[in-house]
Amino acid sequence: SSLFCFFLCLNQAKKQSQIRSTIIQYWLRILNIKLGWIHDFDKIVIEYVTLFYIEFYYYCYYYYYYYFLPLIKKLYPKMQARYFELLQILQGHERSIRRVKFSLDGRKIVSCSGDKTVGIWDVASRKQLRICKGHSKYVRSAAFSPDGKIVASCSWDKTIRLWDVESGDELMKFDECANLILDVNFSPNGENLVSGSSGNMIHLWDVHSGKIVQTLAGHSHEVWSVQYASNGEMIVSSSYDKTICIWHAKSGKKLKELKGHSSTVINATFSPDNQHIVSCSADGTIRIWDLASEKIFKILNVSSSSVIDAKYFPDGKTVVSCSDNIIQLWNVQSGNEIQQLEGHTSNANSVDVSPDGSTIVVCFADSTLGIWG
Repeated sequence: SSLFCFFLCLNQAKKQSQIRSTIIQYWLRILNIKLGWIHDFDKIVIEYVTLFYIEFYYYCYYYYYYYFLPLIKKLYPKMQARYFELLQILQGHERSIRRVKFSLDGRKIVSCSGDKTVGIWDVASRKQLRICKGHSKYVRSAAFSPDGKIVASCSWDKTIRLWDVESGDELMKFDECANLILDVNFSPNGENLVSGSSGNMIHLWDVHSGKIVQTLAGHSHEVWSVQYASNGEMIVSSSYDKTICIWHAKSGKKLKELKGHSSTVINATFSPDNQHIVSCSADGTIRIWDLASEKIFKILNVSSSSVIDAKYFPDGKTVVSCSDNIIQLWNVQSGNEIQQLEGHTSNANSVDVSPDGSTIVVCFADSTLGIWG
């Protein structure tokens, strides 16, 4: 029995050895197959990944160049510009407000109205500080002196009046003009005033004497707007005769005449660097002119029959305009609209930008002012 058990164990050991040998052979075979597959798979993966990245970069370039880049170019001005929102509507006049302007320090606003008054407002508190009374007819324009202590206003009563900002009292009346006075502005040194009139003339006034010291003739119809360049060397005027004229401030000589508008040029102002002019017209366009070449640099087509006012921002890169009840911001370089100011539905008559570019004021036909910031 012991011998039988020995042979039985020996036989079982042989079987286990055969089993182990068979398992090892199959394992090696499978391992070889897997190793071969892995080697081939690496080649396939490398080729596939290479092709994938080639196609991926191609489609990235295609969509960037044909879709994203044009979109970025279109939106870039909006990304650059500040977004303005309505801060407050101010009330104080009884009739339509014709003109609004900031003081040079940006702390005050002056307004003039069909109610024959001139209003002075504090920007920080958004309150009316003074109401100046004395004109007998519609007040067409008003502006601060460079030091902010005096306001000059002009009226259809054919007078220019100076007002003390602190007290609101009338300081002086200029009455040598025989026609309706449509616009008035101070010279940068505060020594003179320039005015445009319905008599087709531009007058320079001495602030201290109240007398006309020079008359500039050249327009064939009434002069709607007049303004000094920031360096005081030139004056720009716009007229019902569809032209814009540039004058030498000291000699009174006409330097340039810009033609291109097909209707009344309602307003024209210098750019901050005095190298360009922005003009707006009853022909429904805003035009930016290069003074050196006397050519139109850009035409901004507004969806309105008439553009009432247009002003540069202090950086010279943006223009704000008003037409009917639409107030728009424009990128000067591209000519694209940046933003429409919302929050008011009445027709706008005038717009101005604070010296630091942070605030916009607009006056309306419903006798209110709107402040955006």
